[in-house]
Amino acid sequence: MYAFLRPFLFNTDPEKAHEITLSLLEKSQKFGMLGFLYGKQELTTECMGLTFTNPVGLAAGLDKNGEYIDALAALGFGYIEIGTITPKPQPGNEKPRLFRIKEAHAIINRMGFNNKGVDYLIEQVKRAKYQGILGINIGKNASTPVENALDDYIYCLERVYPYASYITVNISSPNTKNLRDLQSGDALTALLDGIKSRHSQLASQHQYYVPLVLKVAPDLEEDQIDYIAKELVRFDIDGLITTNTTLSRNGVEDYKTSQEAGGLSGRPLSHRSTQVLEQFAERLPSSVALIGVGGIDNGQRAVKKIEAGADLIQLYSGLIYEGPELIQTCVEAIDGYRLSQHSPSNL
Repeated sequence: MYAFLRPFLFNTDPEKAHEITLSLLEKSQKFGMLGFLYGKQELTTECMGLTFTNPVGLAAGLDKNGEYIDALAALGFGYIEIGTITPKPQPGNEKPRLFRIKEAHAIINRMGFNNKGVDYLIEQVKRAKYQGILGINIGKNASTPVENALDDYIYCLERVYPYASYITVNISSPNTKNLRDLQSGDALTALLDGIKSRHSQLASQHQYYVPLVLKVAPDLEEDQIDYIAKELVRFDIDGLITTNTTLSRNGVEDYKTSQEAGGLSGRPLSHRSTQVLEQFAERLPSSVALIGVGGIDNGQRAVKKIEAGADLIQLYSGLIYEGPELIQTCVEAIDGYRLSQHSPSNL
């Protein structure tokens, strides 16, 4: 179905095409077509004390407000991550802010956390029938000074805690001014200390534990990776998503659209994001879950993330280019890899 629609969608403004696709998905789901076309791919994976029906999830950003949870779940994802959400609604950056580089199977976005606010997202989660693993990705408002970022993260954390299977703290979008400053030094330490302290109180208050995950950029120096890894262990953070989009234009320099400001995702990000994943895997104990995202557009690239140390993976740009069939392709490739690791020749 997607192969038939893709030429039309790719001749439409990218943001408009995004809205059309989600609307079509919702309509198809209401008629029961998605389960028939795609179905659920089983490959049980235990991670962060949660049981995932398969290790292939949807990355945050596709459904920022949680409006399409049931339709997206019907495509066969093992888990869904919604957001990034902020305390107050905000429009994001000026349009146009989403660009395709078709020749490189890449996307540049400078969306800027456009969303309808955390309270709206919670109402959507309450309405959804989905019973699977739901991650909620939280951020800060553009109008909040970076030195007050902790207030925004705690505000969102408190509100989403009862509704999330896990919560992702996004400090790596390149499209919110100074946000990436939170990935380094004292700023990171203060942020994690404040978030973890409130998180522990919420776990006691609600009498159950919701895992906490950090999402980082691929544009990190080795000393930053060292520092982040140490702080993740120090503050008992449950997982790490590697990576967000990149400011680098390696591999797309020759394309006109590459000059647009924003984060680059898709195939050109694959190598660097896997490299960063591997560097964190070398430094972190197995108690910190690793979620690999960036440039996965076939089964082989999905397996590369698992080989590099990922427990789970997430898709976004690859879905735009390959369609929902990519989910099953990745599940089958990971299943094949796992079986090969347990075959007699590897024991």
